[in-house]
Amino acid sequence: MEELVEYTVLVRRTAKMTAGGRKFHIDAWVVVGNGKGKVGLGHGKAQETPDAVQKATRRAKKRMIDVIIVRDTVPHDIMVKFKATKLLIKPASPGTGIIASRPVRAILEAAGYRNVLTKLIGSTNPINAMYATMKALQLMRSPEEILRARGKWRERNENVENNPEKESN
Repeated sequence: MEELVEYTVLVRRTAKMTAGGRKFHIDAWVVVGNGKGKVGLGHGKAQETPDAVQKATRRAKKRMIDVIIVRDTVPHDIMVKFKATKLLIKPASPGTGIIASRPVRAILEAAGYRNVLTKLIGSTNPINAMYATMKALQLMRSPEEILRARGKWRERNENVENNPEKESN
């Protein structure tokens, strides 16, 4: 089985008032990825921290998605809105690293990105930031998909078939 990396991004305690007093629970948010284009986000609740983290990890593994990586970065700019959070993700040149907040960085690192620029606008709530990041990665399209949508994919392939030396340039 492939090696997965796990990041426990957020663990927090919640309280519920009952007739006998407060009842505490733990919320855990975990990111799981293989570093080669697959990443998942999971949320778990339990009375003890290890149980919550275990549940979150299991759910993150179930909900893994494939992402597009082009030269260690994202293929194009994208702006995503999730509730009160807006997230901008941009490709970066080699050597830049991942410029992002902790929750966004965890997802991008787990997915296998090495050079990405991000900016959170509006709410910086970590949970919304994680959901916005996952939404942005799902909406990313490969360069081939974009060319096909523009009707240029066929032209490009025909040019390569007719002039093989163009491809090597």
